Parts: sequence; C-alpha cells; structure tokens
Amino acid sequence: MNLAADVTGKRILITGGASGLGAAAALLLASRGAHVMIADLSLSNLEKVQKQSKDAGYDLHCCEVDVADGDSVNNLFTNALKTLGGLDSVINNAGVDHDPAPFHEVSEADFDRNIAINLKGVWLCMRAALSIMAPNGGGHIINVASIAGLRSAPSISAYSASKHGVIGLTKSAAVEYARVNIRVNAVCPSFIDTPMVQNTMAKLDERGQKAITHASPMRRLGRPGEIAGAMAWLCSDESSFMNGHSLTLDGGMLA
Repeated sequence: MNLAADVTGKRILITGGASGLGAAAALLLASRGAHVMIADLSLSNLEKVQKQSKDAGYDLHCCEVDVADGDSVNNLFTNALKTLGGLDSVINNAGVDHDPAPFHEVSEADFDRNIAINLKGVWLCMRAALSIMAPNGGGHIINVASIAGLRSAPSISAYSASKHGVIGLTKSAAVEYARVNIRVNAVCPSFIDTPMVQNTMAKLDERGQKAITHASPMRRLGRPGEIAGAMAWLCSDESSFMNGHSLTLDGGMLA
C-alpha cells in the first residue's frame, strides 16, 4: 500500500472549490479517503463538482459562501464543523484576478474586489479556522497565494498586492499559533491551466499568450493536478514540520 500523502479520514474544507485548483484538490483528496467540504459563491458549480466526485465513487459536501462577507464565512465554518465533525485542514483557495493594465489604469473597483476576496476573504477564513482549531488540538491552514506575492507582477498590481498580503498573514499566524499546534503555510503557483489563467490568456494577443506559456523554464503551463498533489501532501502528516513556508510551484520560474 502506498501511504505517501496519506489523508485518509482527514476533515478538510476548501474555499473556491467549484473550479480550478480548488476542484482539483477536492477531487484528489476525496479519492484518497479525506472527508471534504467545498465552498464557493456558485452553488450550481459546486454541485457539478460534487456530482463529478459522486460519479467517481467519492462523497463531497458543498456549501455556498461569499468569503468577503464575515457572516457568510461564519455560517460556512459552522456548517463545516457540523457536517465534518471537526477540521484538520482548511485550504483558502477562493480568489479573483483583474484584467492586465498599467498600474495607473487599474480601477478602484478592481483593486477593492481583489483585496476584499483575495486578502480579506483569507483573513476572515483564517480567523474562523483559528477559533475552531486553537481549543481543539490544532490543525493546518493552507493559503493559496501566488508567485505574484513573492516578486513583482507588472500589469496585475492589485492582484499582486493581495497575494503579498496573504503571505504576510500566513507568516504572522504561523508564528503566533505554532504553540497550540496550528501550522499555517502558503502555496505559490505560477501560471496554471485553470479557467482564471485561460480567461486572462484569451484577452492577450499571440505574443502575450506565448509569454505566459513560456514563462517558466519548462515552457508550459502547470497542471491543476500538480498543485493538487502538493496540497494533498500539505494536508498529510508528512508535512508536520513545515510552518510559515511559501511553497513555490512554478516550473523553475523564480530560479
């Protein structure tokens, strides 16, 4: 039996679970025996992922949430606690981007939306998770950031600012809660073949599309399953000494 990244029986909540990285992680974790709840703003898309999992022989729970709204987040965690019976890991994956634009042309609405969902949303979910995990023996919070949170990101400044903030939250909470057995780490993907990236590429000319595809030395987009596999390892006990780390998955782009 292969016990690598064993998540059997782990109780895991994933925001942004209706598509992309969140859906890929949910399906992989469920297939490996984890008890998974996915949450997203689109209940219909959540139900599609839930059906996909059921057709494959695995159960997934789902719950509608607006991560930028505190009451909605609190309701989600109450639901998750009741449904799963506890939380071992929370993957804060919900996020948005904005159309590429020079810094001075990014709209205030785009900036506010990126901060509200990508940063405040993570903060709200972390706060709820910490409140549950601290008195119950600990747990692991995994925040999905980006390489845009580790370096400059021309033309997506609002998105980059939000992801730098996620890494700051990750490091601060990792140090503050380590003594109560809560670990907090971040995952920092580069360009992954998800609906978000495909939507961005559709707005670029051929030269821009090639620049994204060939941004890493591997000269291709990452695959959602490659990021999901890393998340599964983080959810397993094999990552038990990793804390406050930003795990870069970029095909060598930052090397």
